[in-house]
This record gives sequence, structure tokens and C-alpha cells, in this order.
Amino acid sequence: MAEITAPSTSRKESEPVQCYHCNEPCLDETIHFDDKDFCCQGCKMVYTILSENDMCTYYEIDENAGISLKGKRQQQYAFLDEEGVAEKLLDFKEGNTAKVTFYLPQIHCASCIWLLENLYKLREGILHSKVNFMKKEIYLTFETDKINLRQVVELLDSIGYEPAINLQSLDDADDKPVIQKTLYYQLGIAGFAFGNIMLMSFPEYLGLERGGDSSFQVIFGYLNIALSLPVLLYSGRDYFISAWGTLRHGYLNLDVPIALGMVALFSRSIFEIITQTGSGYLDSFAGLIFFLLIGKWFQQRTYHHVSFERNYKSYFPIAATLRKEGTTKTVSLDQLEINDTVILRHGELIPADGYLIKGKAKIDYSFVTGESEPVEKMAGEKVFAGGRQMGETIEVTLAKKVSQSYLTQLWNDEAFQQAGESSTSKLADLIGRRFTLVVLTVAAVTLAYWYPKDPGLAFNAFTAVLIVACPCAVALSIPFTLGNIIRIFAKNGFYVKNTRVVEELNDLTAVVLDKTGTLTNALQSGIERTGKNLSDRQLNLIRSLALQSNHPLSRQVAAFLEEGTAPFEVDSFKEEVGKGLEGWIDGTHVKLGSADYLSVSNEENNKNVKVWTSINGTIVAGFIFHNQYRSGFQRVMDYFNSLYKTYLLSGDNDASRAELEHLFSSKDNLRFEQSPQDKLGFIRSLQDQGEKVMMLGDGLNDAGALRKADVGLVITENTNNFTPASDGIMDASKFKLLPNFIQLSKKSIQLVHWAYALAFIYNIIGLSYAVTGSLSPVIAAILMPTSSVTIVLFGVGMSSWLGKIGLEK
Repeated sequence: MAEITAPSTSRKESEPVQCYHCNEPCLDETIHFDDKDFCCQGCKMVYTILSENDMCTYYEIDENAGISLKGKRQQQYAFLDEEGVAEKLLDFKEGNTAKVTFYLPQIHCASCIWLLENLYKLREGILHSKVNFMKKEIYLTFETDKINLRQVVELLDSIGYEPAINLQSLDDADDKPVIQKTLYYQLGIAGFAFGNIMLMSFPEYLGLERGGDSSFQVIFGYLNIALSLPVLLYSGRDYFISAWGTLRHGYLNLDVPIALGMVALFSRSIFEIITQTGSGYLDSFAGLIFFLLIGKWFQQRTYHHVSFERNYKSYFPIAATLRKEGTTKTVSLDQLEINDTVILRHGELIPADGYLIKGKAKIDYSFVTGESEPVEKMAGEKVFAGGRQMGETIEVTLAKKVSQSYLTQLWNDEAFQQAGESSTSKLADLIGRRFTLVVLTVAAVTLAYWYPKDPGLAFNAFTAVLIVACPCAVALSIPFTLGNIIRIFAKNGFYVKNTRVVEELNDLTAVVLDKTGTLTNALQSGIERTGKNLSDRQLNLIRSLALQSNHPLSRQVAAFLEEGTAPFEVDSFKEEVGKGLEGWIDGTHVKLGSADYLSVSNEENNKNVKVWTSINGTIVAGFIFHNQYRSGFQRVMDYFNSLYKTYLLSGDNDASRAELEHLFSSKDNLRFEQSPQDKLGFIRSLQDQGEKVMMLGDGLNDAGALRKADVGLVITENTNNFTPASDGIMDASKFKLLPNFIQLSKKSIQLVHWAYALAFIYNIIGLSYAVTGSLSPVIAAILMPTSSVTIVLFGVGMSSWLGKIGLEK
């Protein structure tokens, strides 16, 4: 067991002992254990659990981290043993692996994150836990043969993090409150105190003399102190917790000068009131915290609006094939409902939890669990959102609606993130680190200069400097400006993973393009068949095989051979990425693919044929495709060539070289017959030369290259070809707007820099008044959150305006 020595403090006998775990006073009883004091058995139990597992670092990260368990009874979670309830709560369950998301409103500091992300040390069976601090959510992966869902919840409850489980609202888009109740309570207390302190200070505002009897002035002063204490200890506590947590780790954050300003203002006021040398500045103190909290409230409301529209109103621009009343049609994800039946081809993503009703499924859950070994499923078994079918065509009846936020959460998993930091984020970090130090230096110099001349003015100036200095541009510009940009992108058919992608689009130096399905329009390209005359049965055999694949050429072949006859069932289906597919159909072996895949002889080979077909080993047909390039293709290429080095990588032969060469600066920039490995190697070679590369592909045979590129974009055309390796998904109909999207990302980065410039001007003007003592703390308290709101409005408003005019072209 780890030996932890509690901080030695000298306290008067009359002062209550503080609980080692939660730091609250032990009023009713004091439990002595391991040379430490605890206020209740619950706090002692949590300490024991942490100590036995060598996890007392929890107390070192933040000494106020513990959550009081006094008076807390063990919750009853027997209902979680019911299979139906557990099924509604679980995000995923396959074999002995399960994933679940819980909302934990108790999360409040770095220690919470550390403890919750180390749950695997507390209980065998917890595989992984990840905390989203902004959403106060934990994403848990556990082994069901070692710990069940009820035990997971009881474990969280036992350490003070009771999950907020509301079975009535599981199907709602977002059942968590937009603003936490705590913020409303803090705001209410600060507002109440601010108003009443101002009321009792009214005679002083008018400059009225109180005469010889100063008793009322003394009483009002002490009443102001009583009103200010809850403001200090409750309404302003988050700033103190944040500031102290960073100071303990040896660095400064943006809350340090704010907390210091609060302490200076409060301490000076207490001194003046007690010594009767003045009336203090408690109205300014309460007003400071009140206006700061209003700024925080506004930021949370705006952030919720931006993120909610992206997570719940805008869907990935990928499609699903819906079977309804004997017919099939392609629909967007937001049109899918519970009990709908969707058809999934090889490589397509399961959009929501459901049950397999037709076909033999081989589900790759690497997007969900990281394990790529396909799991076989038979009709009647449940399949989960995020899985990818890796075999013949199957049909799934949905048991849940599509959860865009869940798919986005999976997409943003660390396994699919690029390493490194963009130049804009590096600049923000640099300013953030230096800003606080500069403010503290200016405040100290101001105090030292004025104190010998006028102590009252010195404290006013010192406090005003700390309060008026606004680091809001650093903290707010990127999440609000770029967050709004990705909302605008999603609204216009371009869904990017996160704000990092917007930043990376600004730094590009090279663009690599796939051809088939990316530059070409699969739905409009012409096609003709060469070879032998084939019977209707043989044509249906070829069509049945082509229907199993999501590749654009397979889809074109299937559409070309469309007829009224129902397709055959396909057995032993197999698809080799970038080569072709094969399977057994009605006792016949059918193959579809490249000349190399079908071993076409030199005598038979025709350079114009992209897809060959064999039946029982005999070449029977070839398909020639007449490329139809996407609308705006010329405009997009002109834009790319004006700014970047451009390259073409295609798995096809070079039959289309002549029609594409004039679009590239050199014929060496066009490379044909490229395998997925070749594409990956080429991206790597460009990056080794210092290039920032964007890769455009269809996500089918270029996943490795998309993942390796600094920005990987997938073009979708009424298909379900989402890949987690990509950084963005674009509706093919919006391809012509790609230059507009990139330009908008560049302008959004400029907006961030403009916000920095505005903040710089504001701080220079504000500090110039503050250091001379011309700015009162209460005015500074109003200006500081006002500047934050201004930056938010500037970022969101200007980016919305730029999006409107930039995407209308």
C-alpha cells in the first residue's frame, strides 16, 4: 500500500478536522485510519480502494479532487441485470467485449480524469476508459465475463461518480442539460449578492456623508462581507480550483490572474472594512464574478448550439440502401428509422444497431474495438453500429436510430488521429503560456509603482490589471470560430472530423487524387460490353456478383446489366482490394476484375477494357468505361494547380492518360496501375520531402493512403463508403465547391489571427488605463467578459457570413 503523508497543518482546537479525501470538515464524526482523518465511511472506503491499488496520485494532482460521500447510500442497480435494459444502455457487445457511455456530472477536475482513466487498476475486467471532460462523459470498454454492467456502475458509484442513467430519454438526441445547474446556482448567488451589496453601498455612490454615527456604515460593511463569502467560496471556486491545479504542476493558466485579482480585491476590501479605513470594493468583487459567470454561460450556450447542430442535425454525407415494400432505394442516414431494413454490401458500414435477417455476415469491428478479425454472424443475431461487412451482401433490420454523435465519437478515437499539432494551435499554445506571465509582471510592476504613493490606488490598479487583461482570443477563437466552420461545412455536404482538419487545410502544399470514383462520376459514365454473346442467365450471374461490391466499377456493371430477374445468391464471396472479386453462384464460379486478376492473356487483352469477367475459368466478357468527369472538375484542377503540386494515382491502366495529362504540370505526375501499397508509399515519399499532403479518394482501395496523408478526404456518391481512416467526407455533388471549402478554411484561420489582433488592441488600451489607476475594478469586471463575448460573436458571426458568401458561388 502506498504511503501518503497528509499535509501537516496547524489548526486551533476549535477548528474541525478536515477529511483527507473530500477536504470537507468532519463535523459529526471523525474516522481515523492509516494516520488520516475521514468524515464518513464512504470517504474512507474510496481512500482504501485507491491506496490498495497504488493510485493515491489522485490526491497529488488536485488536493480538492475528492467527492464527499457523507450521507450517501449505495444506489440500487438491480435493474441493470435485466437483459433488455442493458441492451439499451450498451453501445456495443460482441463476445466478451462491451462498450458503454455514461454521463458523470460529478467530473470537475484533472484528478477526476486521472482516476476515471485508471479504472482498470481498480477492477479486473475494465479494459479501457476515456473521459470527455467538456461533455462530462466516460467511454468504457470492459470484459463481460469478468465484470457485468451493473458492477461497472456500482464501481463508479462507490468512488463517487454515480452515472446519470435516464432510461426514458435514451433515444433522445441529447438528454444532458445545455448548461449545468451548478453554473445557474453560482450565477444566482453572485447576482443576488452583487445587487444587495450595491444597494447597501448606494449612499457612497452618491457621495453622501453619514454624519457622526458610523454604526450603520459598520453594519452594512459586515453585511457585505457576509454576502461576499458565498460568492468567493462557491460562485468563484472553479477559477480557484483551475488556477491552483496548474500552479501545483509548475505552470500558469489563464485563470491564475483572474483568481489572483479576486483574492486581491476581496482581501483589500476585508482589510478596509475591519479597520474602518474605507468601505472596500465588495460590489466590484461580486460584480466581477457575476459578469465572468455570465460570459461563461454565454460561451456554453453558443458552443452547445454549434456542436449540437453538427452532431445531431447534420449527418455524414453517406447513403444507405433501404429495402421497403419489395423495392430498394438509396437514402441518407437521417431518413433511416427503427425497423427499416438496409442492404449492406462488401465494405459497407452498419449505420445503427440491428439484427441480421438475410445472408452470412462477417463483421469487421476494428472501427469500434480496434480488432480487425471479422466476426461471423448468422440470421437473427445482433450487429452493432460501426461494424463493416466484409463478405457477401446482407440485410439488417435496424433496432435503433442512427446516432450521428456516436459515429463521430468513434471517428475521433485516438487510433484514427494524426500526430502533431498545426501551426495555428502551436501559436495559440505559445500565446497562452506567455500571456499570463506578462499580465502578472505588469500587475506586479503597477503595484510596486503606486504603493508608496497611494496604497488604495495601488490595489485598485493592481486588481484592474489582473481583471481587465483578456486572454479570450487564445482560449475561444479556435473552438468557436473553427467549430462554427465545421458546422457550416457539414450543413453543405462536407463533414470533417474535427477543427484540426480545418487548420491542416490551411497548410497544404501538395494534392494527390485518385481517379475512378473520385474524379469520375460513376452514375453518369458510359459503359459498353465486349466479348461473347451471353445468355440471360450468364448476364445475371455477372450482375449478381457485381451487386456484392461497393466499388464504383462494380456498381456501374451492376447498373448496366440491370434487369427484372432477381439476382442469384452468392456463396464464398471474396474481394481483393484493387484487384477484383469472385464467388460461387448457382454452382458456377464467377470472377470480375482486372486483367491481372483474371490472368487475361496478351492476345485477349484490350487496353481499353477495365473490367474483365470469367465464368468457370473462361473469359467471357470485358467492360469498357467512358469516363464522365465530375461537374466543376476543370475549375477544381485549375485551383489546385495554382496553389499546390498535384498528382494523380490510379489503379486503372493508362488508357486515360492522354485526356488527363494537360491538367497536370508534368506527365510524371500521373501514375497508373497503382496498388493500395503503391499509393501509401507515394504519400509517404512526399511527406519525407517536407510536403503537407491532401489525398482525395473513394475510401475503397486507398484507405492506407488516406490515413497517411495530412488530410484524407473521401468523395461519396450515394454510397456507404465511409472509412475511419479519412479526415473528411464530401458529398460528390459538392465536389465543385472544394476550392470554396479550402478558401473558407484559410479565411477562418485569418479570423483567428484577427481575433488575436483585436484582443491585443483591447489589452493594450485596457492595460494603459488600468496601470494609471483610471480604471475601476468593477468597470474592468464588466469589460473582461464583454470582450470574451465580443470575440465569440466575432468568430461565429464573421465565419457564418464568410460561409454564406463563400459557398454561394
